[in-house]
Amino acid sequence: MPTVVVMDVSLSMTRPVSIEGSEEYQRKHLAAHGLTMLFEHMATNYKLEFTALVVFSSLWELMVPFTRDYNTLQVVLVTDGCLGIGRGSLRHSLATHNQRSDNNRFPLPFPFPSKLYIMCMANLEELQSSESLDCLEQLIDLNNGEGQIFTIDGPLCLKNVQSMFGKLIDLAYTPFHAVLKCGHLTSDVQVFPRPEPFIIDEEIDPIPKVINTDLEIVGFIDIADISSPPVLSRHLVLPIALNREGDEVGTGITDDNEDENSANQIAGKIPNFCVLLHGSLKVEGMVAIVQLGPEWHGMLYSQADSKKKSNLMMSLFEPGPEPLPWLGKMAQLGPISDAKENPYGEDDNKSPFPLQPKNKRSYAQNVTVWIKPSGLQTDVQKILRNARKLPEKTQTFYKELNRLRKAALAFGFLDLLKGVADMLERECTLLPDTAHPDAAFQLSHAARQLKLASTGTSDYAAYDHNITPLQTDFSGSSTERM
Repeated sequence: MPTVVVMDVSLSMTRPVSIEGSEEYQRKHLAAHGLTMLFEHMATNYKLEFTALVVFSSLWELMVPFTRDYNTLQVVLVTDGCLGIGRGSLRHSLATHNQRSDNNRFPLPFPFPSKLYIMCMANLEELQSSESLDCLEQLIDLNNGEGQIFTIDGPLCLKNVQSMFGKLIDLAYTPFHAVLKCGHLTSDVQVFPRPEPFIIDEEIDPIPKVINTDLEIVGFIDIADISSPPVLSRHLVLPIALNREGDEVGTGITDDNEDENSANQIAGKIPNFCVLLHGSLKVEGMVAIVQLGPEWHGMLYSQADSKKKSNLMMSLFEPGPEPLPWLGKMAQLGPISDAKENPYGEDDNKSPFPLQPKNKRSYAQNVTVWIKPSGLQTDVQKILRNARKLPEKTQTFYKELNRLRKAALAFGFLDLLKGVADMLERECTLLPDTAHPDAAFQLSHAARQLKLASTGTSDYAAYDHNITPLQTDFSGSSTERM
């Protein structure tokens, strides 16, 4: 998740902090020290992370902009917790945020999904002695409760500032390392961005599900069979080389860039299963099904950024035994060698997927679909063709008319009913002298019923109501059945 760092550089951040045995520091110096630690950690472990830096007091300035746009952000606010006085201060803004116009609205809640972390250059006792803590907690609440407040434990010094930023790093910026396995082949990888815990249902199963650090490949399947499945999230899978201490080779913070480049070159020459898997999936046009946890799967595949560059990606399916209905239950999938006959045919010219459902689904019924204008035009033309063949096509005419009527009511397309009614009235005026007398009665009756339905308020607009043929003297009755 990209990060926006917002740093308070107001006058209160210049207040001195006495650190025994050293030169005098200001609170903004402590903040800069903590941010330097955060940025160095991200440069080492989150090389793909995009970060923007904003400084503000009574005005604001974007110091380091993003290189692209994002819909989801992680905001880190660095401040000393002083609320300020007068118009425009945080105290005044929080007190009046409900009274502001849309053009001058309070920035929280953010108009995008986000988490707000507030780093206070003050200890808890200092914040509790004023209204600062309550106001900062109100900021978190305004952001839908997504975020946390961090304070300095003990006296204000560089060591305690490092400890506070270390807690933020542990919470939000710890890289997700895993081991990718396929039989006897393994590879240490980093999954980026870090997968977030997933809650299936807060009432039935409120315990968040997290993916395993052992990602085991259980099988392979053609891209055409997997199609474009619904996924929870997508992640890059990056190969990493770990030394005996568990740190990444060539990613430590060093003063000598040549040492880091040399270590990276050595790591690049070591055979890696992750690289082999990526190339194989790309060439064969397949995806790998990976076990993320109990009854939880995902897929590994090659995705191209450009004609020359591609990456190994992992998409997470929803937890459950059957995340993709057209494949059936994951536990029942197996190798082709276990089948009596090759399910793909001798020439690999067919596929066993999608599986046919045992029960006929409601969406498999004959329903009216007007995705394109041509579909609607065809249905209207059917009605007009049958209208010109009345009374021989009376039953078919009313069947098509009721089908269109129900679809129009379901879609809220009431103007269509009035338009078809006008067409039927026009057809009535165009009937030749040789036409059967019953045709004019039926057309006028159908047009009248459609106009009543087009109002959307009468009983004739009920979805379950069907227009029935008019009983005329020619059919043995002169009463109009509604």
